[in-house]
Amino acid sequence: MDAVQGTLDELGTPLHEVTFVVFDLETTGGSPAEHAITEVGAVKVRGGEVLGEFATLVDPGGPIPPFISVLTGITDAMVTAAPRIESVLPAFLEFVSGCVLVAHNAGFDMGFIKAACAAHGYPPPRNPVLDTVDLARRVLTRDEIPNAKLGTLARFFRSPVEPIHRALHDARATVDVLHGLIARSGSFQVHTLEELQSFVRAPTPEQQRKRYLAEQVPHAPGVYLFEDARGEVLYIGKSGNLRNRVRSYFTASETRPRIREMIGIAERVRHVVCATALEAEVRELRLIGGAKPRYNRRSRFPEKVVWLKLTDEPFPRLSIVRELRDDRGTYLGPFSSQRAAEDARTALHEAIPLRQCTDRLSASGGRRACVLYEMGRCGAPCEGRLSPADYAVHVEQARRAMLTDAGAVYTAVLARMERLSVEQRYEEASVDRDRLASYIRTAARMQRLSALTRIPHLVAASPAFDGGWDVHVIRHGRLCAAGVLPRGAHPTPFVESLVAAAETVIPGPGPIHAASAEETECILRWLESPGVRLVEVEGDWALPVHGAARLRERIEQAYRGLESRPSREGRPLR
Repeated sequence: MDAVQGTLDELGTPLHEVTFVVFDLETTGGSPAEHAITEVGAVKVRGGEVLGEFATLVDPGGPIPPFISVLTGITDAMVTAAPRIESVLPAFLEFVSGCVLVAHNAGFDMGFIKAACAAHGYPPPRNPVLDTVDLARRVLTRDEIPNAKLGTLARFFRSPVEPIHRALHDARATVDVLHGLIARSGSFQVHTLEELQSFVRAPTPEQQRKRYLAEQVPHAPGVYLFEDARGEVLYIGKSGNLRNRVRSYFTASETRPRIREMIGIAERVRHVVCATALEAEVRELRLIGGAKPRYNRRSRFPEKVVWLKLTDEPFPRLSIVRELRDDRGTYLGPFSSQRAAEDARTALHEAIPLRQCTDRLSASGGRRACVLYEMGRCGAPCEGRLSPADYAVHVEQARRAMLTDAGAVYTAVLARMERLSVEQRYEEASVDRDRLASYIRTAARMQRLSALTRIPHLVAASPAFDGGWDVHVIRHGRLCAAGVLPRGAHPTPFVESLVAAAETVIPGPGPIHAASAEETECILRWLESPGVRLVEVEGDWALPVHGAARLRERIEQAYRGLESRPSREGRPLR
């Protein structure tokens, strides 16, 4: 019998023959372990033709959070008579049997489906899954779409259906997006399901072409810098193995759109070999803060922080400043934004009646009191009603609250929150909760960092992988030297030489003066890791007994029930 040559279509399943089920879920939150499905919507399509639809509300078995009802329009009354998920799941699994599942941010929806299957004794669906977010990022450029949101893609492909956070409605919009993306993928010679699946995972042509950039990078810990043809630094990162990390940017595992865009511009990779992983982490922070690469998202502007300052004047006040000065002011921070600092200041004012006016007052007063005096929120030192000695009591309370004891502020704001709750003024109570959180979190962080920055000299070591020791010299919270003590070597001369070559740090103003807060936090994480041993310490390393750290866990508990729900675009919805 003569052999017959197969056609190209026989190499895979042509896309026009594939049956897709495009589905969407609405839920009560973002965690499959803690939240439940409230609506299921699905559309079955093949060759551009709709074969059927599946839609139902689902009783989640508990109340729907108000912000979810505002987002989706699904209320408790709407799901009262709806079936439970154990009744809906068999019908849905039958509907999708033998089909390719498609969803926008498929990981979110599939997570809930798998959790429901596990809870009710069904095997998880083994259908192939296609994510339209990944496909959109593969075939569309940033010049065409600013982001991969479902609404953005629906408008780009001129879908007549506008997403409204209802399951079937959004599934119909995703069908139009899928068809548009499949049409665009044809220009990449993608014509079968197998080609489409590998196309989403494949590296871009630019990634493949520039693999040679990793050839000169060594297998060592350090920092790598992607640069363009003009020498501008595009992106900075760190790794315990530079060669392996840089090579990963040129494989299918690198799917971040902005990084793939960066690789298209990059023309060289520089590297800085470091003695230890901690040195690499610190150098990365310093280099990012100095070069401010446009493709790095974090740590680019360490100088853009603000501080809450208790001023040094006859009648001190709380002022928001951007720099630490060598004066007798007391500082709390750093805060990432002006708003966060204002929230902390409001929390402090709730507990301590410091003046809130911004003018500089003399010891003799001479001005007319404002409405805060009539409200009992200020002692009116401006009118001379409060002597400097009496006012100094409030100043000392504020200084103690900022540096050592957060209890007074916590108690005062908590009492106000409870009073507002009794009056059913819940929104105002939540505002006070956020203000208290800003104060407690920042105070706890600063007290933790200050405990290290007060130490003028510290040497510590941790076990290395080869049997040696990673040794670091830290002064005022700044990494000043790093080295690896070889296995079997005598530690004393090695430590002495490392200390002699370490950077000299001159103390400066404020609680965090020798390094950025991020650098000191990196060092603290390393110091608190298992196996680290202190070799030399000058001074005391201690936290205040009544500091803010003891209250922070209570604050965090208040937020655990208010976690964000990820949207289909992978972005949090508060």
